[in-house]
Amino acid sequence: MTQEVREPVSSSAEIEAVDQFKAAFRRYPTGVAVISAATPSGPVGLTASSVASVSVKPRALSFSVMGSPSARSIVDAPSFVVNLLGPEHVGLARDFARVGGPRFTPDQGWSELPAGEPFLTSALAFMRCTPLHLVPVGDTTLVVASVLEVGLGPAGGRLIYHDREFIASPPE
Repeated sequence: MTQEVREPVSSSAEIEAVDQFKAAFRRYPTGVAVISAATPSGPVGLTASSVASVSVKPRALSFSVMGSPSARSIVDAPSFVVNLLGPEHVGLARDFARVGGPRFTPDQGWSELPAGEPFLTSALAFMRCTPLHLVPVGDTTLVVASVLEVGLGPAGGRLIYHDREFIASPPE
């Protein structure tokens, strides 16, 4: 059974604890992905820095999303794609991280998988997934997903998110 976790934030000590929690994770660099899905009204996507490997057998990953319209569409989709980004994708990561940013343009390099999900052809890797568990936690949803298909793109370089910045480094 899944329980929803909610913590009221009312006192100044609680507000300080929340601020420190956010600051701690700003100091922790993470990889960057764009999660994309096909919906009846067109493709949707968002930038995520919370993607993590969960299991190899069975193949599973996780990520968390807030309550944006794109996030709700991805959570409701029967399948979605996690596109792992490389150093040439800084602009794309920014576009999908902000409301109203350009999405799924021909210049960004999108195509469709046979099942219809959009995927980034130049991604370091893409993983086609279906949701296994959706766990509400406060104002976010933790998604645990089964990985159905993995595609490897060109190797090389890194794109990380650290202290509210996208930082790209080419292959060494």
